[in-house]
Amino acid sequence: MSVNQDRSLRENLLQLECHFTWALIKDDFNVTDVLSRLEEQIKLDLRKKEGLAQTYSALAYVKFLLEFHEEALCNLMTSVKLSMECHGEEFHKTLIVTYGNLAWMNYHMKNYTECESYLKKLQKINELIPTESSSVPEVLGEKGWTFLKFSPTYYDRAKECFRKALEQEPEEGEWNAGYAIALHRTEYESFTLEDSLTIKQLRRAIDTNPDDDVLKVLLGMRLAVYKRYDEAEILVEKALERSPEHPHVMRYVGKYFRNKGCVDRSMTLLKRALENAPNSSFIHHQLALCYKLKKIQLLQEGSHHAKMSKVQQIRDLCIYHLEKATTLKPSFISAMSDLALQYGERRELSRADELFEITFKTAKQKNDNLHVINFYYAEFQLHCHKCEALAIKHYMECLKMFPESIEGKKSAYNLKKIADKRIHRNTDDADAHGILGFIHRVKGENRQAIECYEKALSYGDNAEYLSNLCALRLSLK
Repeated sequence: MSVNQDRSLRENLLQLECHFTWALIKDDFNVTDVLSRLEEQIKLDLRKKEGLAQTYSALAYVKFLLEFHEEALCNLMTSVKLSMECHGEEFHKTLIVTYGNLAWMNYHMKNYTECESYLKKLQKINELIPTESSSVPEVLGEKGWTFLKFSPTYYDRAKECFRKALEQEPEEGEWNAGYAIALHRTEYESFTLEDSLTIKQLRRAIDTNPDDDVLKVLLGMRLAVYKRYDEAEILVEKALERSPEHPHVMRYVGKYFRNKGCVDRSMTLLKRALENAPNSSFIHHQLALCYKLKKIQLLQEGSHHAKMSKVQQIRDLCIYHLEKATTLKPSFISAMSDLALQYGERRELSRADELFEITFKTAKQKNDNLHVINFYYAEFQLHCHKCEALAIKHYMECLKMFPESIEGKKSAYNLKKIADKRIHRNTDDADAHGILGFIHRVKGENRQAIECYEKALSYGDNAEYLSNLCALRLSLK
C-alpha cells in the first residue's frame, strides 16, 4: 500500500464511531482492571445478548491494548454473531461500533482488504439510517457504557452520551439506566431530596427497567443519604429478596448496610459476593472499609490490652483487603490513600510515607481524587506524625477542592474541631480564627468569614488573612 493510500484509509478510519476513536487514553485507566471486570461481566452473563455483544466489543479493544490481536479479533467476531442473533441483519445499526473496531483491528494487523470490506459494510449501514453514526442512539448508548466501564475520568462524557440518546428515545430502558448510573457516580449529596437529579433519574430508570434490582439498591442508598430510611429499606430488602445471588446486588447491598452501621450483615454479603468475583477490587475495598469500621467501634469501647490486640488483628485484615484492592487496581486512589494511613497506624511510617508519595504522584498525573488523598494525608499527619500544621494545610486543600464531598465535609469538621480546641486554650489564637474564616469562606458564608478574619487580624498581622478580608468585603458591596 502506498503512503497516499495509507493516509486516505487512515482518514476514513478516523471518521468511525468505535473504541479506537473515542479517545480512550491508556493512562486514564488500568487495563488489567478493566479486562477483569469485562471478563467477569461475560462470565456472569448479566446482560441480554445485545449487551453481551457490546461487552465483547469493548473486551476486544482491551485485548488490542494488551497486544493480544488474535484474541481481540475473535472477541469481535463473537460480538458480530451475538448482534446478528438478536437482529438477524448484517447491516443493523447496532453493528456500527463493532464493524468500526473490526476495520481498525484489520488495519493494525495489515489486513487491508478485510479493513476495507468493513468500511463498505459501514457505508451500507450509513445509507440505511437517517442520521450520522455519531447521533445514532445505539452508538451513543454503547459509547456511554464504555465510558462508565473504563474510567471515572470519563463519567461526565458518559452522562452526556446517555442524555443525548434519551433526547431521541426517552422511553428506552438502557439509556435511562445508564444515565441514572452516570449521575449516581457524579452527583455529590449537595442537593435537597426534591432537587436531586440522580434520585429523579433513578426512579425513571426503575420505571423503564422494573426488573433491575441493582437500580433499586442504588436508589435505596441515595434515599438513605436524605434520611428516607423507610423507603430505602423497602427497596434494598426487595432487591435482595428477588436477587439474592446477583453479585452486583450483593455488593451494593453490602455497602448500604455498612453505611447504616450493620457491619456484620454487610460483611456476610460481601464475602459471598467475593466468592463469585475474587478479583473484584471494589469488593475487597468494601470489606476493608467494614474492618476499618469494626476497628473504630472497638477503639470507642475502650483501650485495655486484650482489646488493643483485637484492634490490631482487625487492622491487619483491613490492610490485607486494601492491599488486594490496590494490587488489582493500582490506580485506586482512595484505597491507596487509606492503605497508607493504615500503615501509619501500624507504625510503619516510612512505608506509609512512601505510599503517600506514590499516591500523590498518581493522583496528580491523572488529575483524579486529589481531594481524597489530601484528606487521608491530613489524617496521617495529625494522628501518626502528630503534625497539626501539615494536617491543617491538607485538610484545607481537600476542603477547597471539593467542599461537598464526604472528605470535604470531614475536613471542615476536623478543621473546626482543631480551631475550637485552640481557641478554648487561647482565645487570642489568630490562626485558629483564620481557620474558621477559611471554612466559612469556602462555604460561601461571607459575613461569618469576615468576622473571623477581623478577629484573626486583631490578634496578629497576616497578609493572607488581610487579602481574604478585603476580597470578601468587596464581594458584599
